[in-house]
Amino acid sequence: MPGGHGHGHAHPRPEGQDPVRVGAVARTALTVLLVLAAATTVFGLVRYWPDGSAATTRVGTTDFAAPGVTFPLGQVQEVLPACADGQEGADGSDPDAPTCGALVVRLEASPGGGGDAPTVSVPVSPVVTGSGLRAGDTVQLLRTPPAGGQAETYAFMQVERGAPLAWMLALFLVVVAVVARWRGLLALVGLGVGGLVVVKFMLPALLKGQSGLLVALVGSSAIMFVVLYLAHGLSVRTSTALAGTLLGVGVTAVLGIVAVDGARLSGVGDDEGAALASVATSLDPRELLTCAIIVAGLGVLNDVTITQSSAVWELRAAAPSMGRRALFRSGMRIGRDHIASTIYTIVFAYAGAALPVLLLIFLYDRPLLDMLQTESLSEEIVRTLASAIGLVLAVPATTAVAALTVGAADPAAPVGAAAPAPEDDTRAARRMRREAAGS
Repeated sequence: MPGGHGHGHAHPRPEGQDPVRVGAVARTALTVLLVLAAATTVFGLVRYWPDGSAATTRVGTTDFAAPGVTFPLGQVQEVLPACADGQEGADGSDPDAPTCGALVVRLEASPGGGGDAPTVSVPVSPVVTGSGLRAGDTVQLLRTPPAGGQAETYAFMQVERGAPLAWMLALFLVVVAVVARWRGLLALVGLGVGGLVVVKFMLPALLKGQSGLLVALVGSSAIMFVVLYLAHGLSVRTSTALAGTLLGVGVTAVLGIVAVDGARLSGVGDDEGAALASVATSLDPRELLTCAIIVAGLGVLNDVTITQSSAVWELRAAAPSMGRRALFRSGMRIGRDHIASTIYTIVFAYAGAALPVLLLIFLYDRPLLDMLQTESLSEEIVRTLASAIGLVLAVPATTAVAALTVGAADPAAPVGAAAPAPEDDTRAARRMRREAAGS
């Protein structure tokens, strides 16, 4: 090679090929820990997996509607304007009566199965008429059959939104496939597996009265094993991120238990919680809240840990002579920026979802601190803060595991594209600067 310095140039590597050396002891220790975690997860899945009676318990808990009530579909023929003061709207039976505050709907089929499908008037609130509903849209109604000399009546249930939701899902899948390619598609497969774990294991187990803490830990561990290895490949780098993620889940679980007990939260902070507590008598609302706290932070936690692991790996590849302490400090500088942006993400995501509640706080003539201590808001605050603390602590934990896992510094290695920052004035950093000055 001309000049005799061909080995000093960085050569591009194929995606997925990792040039970073990993110590045998570190690899063995990490493998043993994750094998133990996987074995514990499998044991938990087998131990707490609900039997076939869970479905019967779920369906038989309560009836969604009274006997004989059906839910026919119909096409909107006309949307009448909201009623002004003194006007009478529809009563749900006579299509010719209303002049305001109603939908005129032609059913897709006759309730009796024969004859022409009827056209009915359905009373609706101004919120429905103001939602952009128009003629041609499909809606679902609630039909109460004739009883006690009374004629059948109809009530509005919901708009059929299957088509726009399907289009949004299809667009999402296409964008992920085009931009992220195979890695994005594998991430979607992992997401599907995670959904199955939630639907087939976690929800039925909670309804059977199992511990919310154990169900959340087992289910979260199973989801993270599948999601991380599917999306990012089977490697020591991914295993490092998985170890950091499991540590973060553990921290979140401990904080969730302490916070739920310390704040005296009942787990019934809104109408949905109260309805669930009344129909699922085997479910402890506090256990459900603990489970929700743990599951809530999984996605962001996974994002942070895989980023930290990858950052340390790339730093080691770019600066093989960097000492472990300098490697940890450099990784933490990246982690601090990520923590800051992630905190913004968590807070603004909650603020966007809770805008109606925030508006009520603004309108009510009550001190802000009093409003924040209500059951519903306290639940969200505990859920957000517990997840955020677990996320923040997962950053140094993952960075430390990654710095210990990658190979030791190589003093004879050439200086890479990235060097330690000036404040990391370690012997390795000074040696790298001397070598760079002398080359």
